[in-house]
Amino acid sequence: EQVVQARERLQVGLVVLAIPVLDMRLGQADAGCDPTTTTHRRAYDLLAAGFGDGFNGPLLIAVDLGDDPDLTVLDRISSAVAADPGVRAVSPPELNAAGDTGIITAIPTTKPQDQATSSLVHRLRNDLLPAATAGTGADALVGGPTAGFIDQSDKIASRLPWFIAGVVSLSFLLLMIVFRSILVPLKAAILNLLSIGAAYGVVVAVFQWGWGRSLIGLDEAVPIASFVPMMMFAILFGLSMDYEVFILSRIREEYHRGHSNIDSVVEGLGATAKVITAAALIMISVFLGFVASDDPVVKMMGVGLATAVAVDATIVRMVLVPSTM
Repeated sequence: EQVVQARERLQVGLVVLAIPVLDMRLGQADAGCDPTTTTHRRAYDLLAAGFGDGFNGPLLIAVDLGDDPDLTVLDRISSAVAADPGVRAVSPPELNAAGDTGIITAIPTTKPQDQATSSLVHRLRNDLLPAATAGTGADALVGGPTAGFIDQSDKIASRLPWFIAGVVSLSFLLLMIVFRSILVPLKAAILNLLSIGAAYGVVVAVFQWGWGRSLIGLDEAVPIASFVPMMMFAILFGLSMDYEVFILSRIREEYHRGHSNIDSVVEGLGATAKVITAAALIMISVFLGFVASDDPVVKMMGVGLATAVAVDATIVRMVLVPSTM
């Protein structure tokens, strides 16, 4: 009964750690998050002070005027974009030599990494530009590096659940074949999701919410780099499945030798705990070394992976797995 209560408390603790995941926002940290000793950070600050935060992430609006160009549509687009409260300034339209394509530069009021900038890009695409070009035959598109990073983050965010579900499902099938069980791979899948969820939650709390960021040398809160959750899951999943198969194989060997279920778990854990713990400590030390980097994305990978391995190798593999078995 005490084992069951301890297991339930640990599971609840992992769920609590994973709660910040519900507020995860994928994006790309801009140069304003880099150390003030770097040249590009000083240039970023000078531009922001002189022309506003959004000057470091301009939006390029390309307008295809069609076969029968109507140049007045460029003025309509400029006026509509300039009237948006999220836009600080709009440049005069520029035409190409053929006169069938125009470019307008819009300067947001907010930083490239801010949620408000993402909202502005979606607002331009979904509402303002279609309304400004309605009935003209022109087609206006929003591009530029800032919009490109936003698109990349949106794409990865929409695909990440499918990626995780696909990998977990395949691992479930493989473990089911290896151990000839339904409950064992189901337990492994659930515990893997708890591990990565807790690691995601810590990353969101530290980097996006800014909890304790000064302890790792981060000047301000940043969005979660779009590729970090995917890489974290891939790396953690590979390590955790190694630990899982290592422990369960040893438990299964003891069981086939005639030991009882409890004795098999005790013997299997005793034989593998030192090896798994040592391997995990090596990986945690390596990942914590990333935190010393000046790049916030590298710090993010370090904190996320160190937390993920620590949680998985200690709470999950050394406590939850044997207690569940």
